Amino acid sequence: MKKKIAIVAGGDSSEYQVSLRSAEGLMSFMDKNKYDCTVCVLHGKEWHACYADGKYPIDRNDFSFTATDGRHTFDFAYITIHGTPGENGVLQGYFDLIGMPYSTSGVMVEALTFDKHTLCDLLRTQPGLVIADSLLLRKGESRPSDEAIVKRLGLPCFVKPNGGGSSFGVTKVKTASQLTEAINAALAEDNEVMIESLLEGTEVTCGCYQGAGDLVMFPLTEVVTDQEFFDYDAKYNGKVDEITPARISPETARRVQELTRTLYRRLGCYGIIRADYILRGEAGKEEICLLEINTTPGMTATSFIPQQVRAAGFDIKDVLSDIIEGKF
Repeated sequence: MKKKIAIVAGGDSSEYQVSLRSAEGLMSFMDKNKYDCTVCVLHGKEWHACYADGKYPIDRNDFSFTATDGRHTFDFAYITIHGTPGENGVLQGYFDLIGMPYSTSGVMVEALTFDKHTLCDLLRTQPGLVIADSLLLRKGESRPSDEAIVKRLGLPCFVKPNGGGSSFGVTKVKTASQLTEAINAALAEDNEVMIESLLEGTEVTCGCYQGAGDLVMFPLTEVVTDQEFFDYDAKYNGKVDEITPARISPETARRVQELTRTLYRRLGCYGIIRADYILRGEAGKEEICLLEINTTPGMTATSFIPQQVRAAGFDIKDVLSDIIEGKF
């Protein structure tokens, strides 16, 4: 019999609509000969399954739903929520409690990679990796003066929500007078704000996954945009060139892939991740600077991971099947 797959989308972050588009992508990618798939949308306390003849509430006791043709359960959850609760370990903890296998890393890995500042602090000692200097601010706590922030981190610098995988609430600050407004914009997205020194160079992203077999590395994508940085417009409104494979030396590409492999193993990841980097310095001998690690990357037809899967010569339905079967 076909396994029943819940494609879990929505969530409570500003990337709600992006998540729904990723769910559409996953529905189109899945091997229909092997799996019966249903999109399940979570938003606050409203959880529902998008079944053939309508939307039905999900029973949180076992993540089932009852439609006009009876009760439906699932064998596996493919999580494609960008932000809370699907990218920070909250939903993973729920699925662990009810015994439902899922597509991502576990609770600790998700929580750690979602917390940008803590992740960067952990990885500062990783050989071959450069991490930008940063400060963490919490809502309600006193913060350093604008002058102190600029003295430590320089200008321009980035102000961003500490917990989040999107470009919402991210500001490239060019003058000290912009800091307060930028911090407030980030606090609208999260209770913690990360202020980070600027890294300049070539932006690349490296995807990989592990399912039932060995860890598989994908070709790198180079990110080129005329925007101030890779913001929401660049990501989702086409204001970017995404070049796969990246126009870098084979040796640099190999080093980035090997470093990503090391980070995947060190953290204990599962499924697909995407690590974003800045390469700076002499071509072929660049320093590799980590920006962030994304554990539920976008899965629309034009997202980075599907691009990299195609460039590697794989069929994405086989990649997804491998991730699913790796939990059985």
